[in-house]
Amino acid sequence: MSDNPLVRGVGLWSAAIRVGKEEVERGRPMSALHDESLAIRMTGLAKTFGDHVAVAGLDLTVPTGELLSLLGPNGAGKTTTIKMLCCLLRPSGGTASILGHDIATAPLAVKQVIGVSPQETAVAPNLNAWENLEMMAGLHGIDRQRARRRAEELLEVTGLAHRAGDKAKQYSGGMQRRLSIAMALVSDPQVVFLDEPTIGLDPQSRRAMWEYISGLKGDITIVLTTHYLEEADALADRIAVVDGGQLVALGTPDELKGNMTGIPVMVVEASNVTPEAFMALQQVYPSARRIEGGVEIEAEHLSIYEIGDCLRPFGVEIHSTAKKHVSLDDVFLELTGKELRE
Repeated sequence: MSDNPLVRGVGLWSAAIRVGKEEVERGRPMSALHDESLAIRMTGLAKTFGDHVAVAGLDLTVPTGELLSLLGPNGAGKTTTIKMLCCLLRPSGGTASILGHDIATAPLAVKQVIGVSPQETAVAPNLNAWENLEMMAGLHGIDRQRARRRAEELLEVTGLAHRAGDKAKQYSGGMQRRLSIAMALVSDPQVVFLDEPTIGLDPQSRRAMWEYISGLKGDITIVLTTHYLEEADALADRIAVVDGGQLVALGTPDELKGNMTGIPVMVVEASNVTPEAFMALQQVYPSARRIEGGVEIEAEHLSIYEIGDCLRPFGVEIHSTAKKHVSLDDVFLELTGKELRE
């Protein structure tokens, strides 16, 4: 075997894929009790590193065709969970299966049906985009003609077509990230794990990637981790919030926001809120706080007229008032007590 680490690694992965494909065809790893409506099943899934508990017994199922967003602060266990589901880490306890294939007893079969875009961008730096994509497609047994068509489609979607002939090491971090996502999708996997897929992308590229990922929903099952709450809100069918390695909430974005029973909040856009005016407002609304362009008030009973009566004597001009809608940021903060971007 070659001494080149990349060539050696590709050879080993290719052999693993072939064995996994044979296992799938023979049907050996497929559980007779597998529910085809479920793509992923986790039962008591756990991982410890010495005395540190990274994942503390997750019980979670993901229906086929769903996009599940896994949210949590840094160190919550999201990436560790994905690494276990992708057979990159062995669980310390519990079980999990992908399309009926047990991650512990049939890891090669699991790798045959999944695609992964890891948090750490994984591209071959000395290969160009075409070569990276065709290599990954070849590992999954896709013929060259089909691989070329698929690569062409993905290069267009990810905005890399004009640089497809350049070596990946010449790409910016964001471009490498887009190539990594394309590599996860080139084999037309049935289940895809996207770990922070749009981190480092500019807003325009991020929106384009959202549109593409949204178009995949229903056809494949997607597990997405992200630090952009608006991304989860826009894309996810359901959101699983984890903290301390445990599941603390599960539901659609609207369900999670609807479960918030917090006190109403009003945003008052106003100019020239002097210290004296603000002190007068706090006499009536002790929770009032300054924000850019005005004040924000949290209270059980809010009166626009009362707010105006407090501020106008001090020459404050109120431009607008609006009730603040519950956001995923509010949900996340209430559930974990933390900001998502730690």
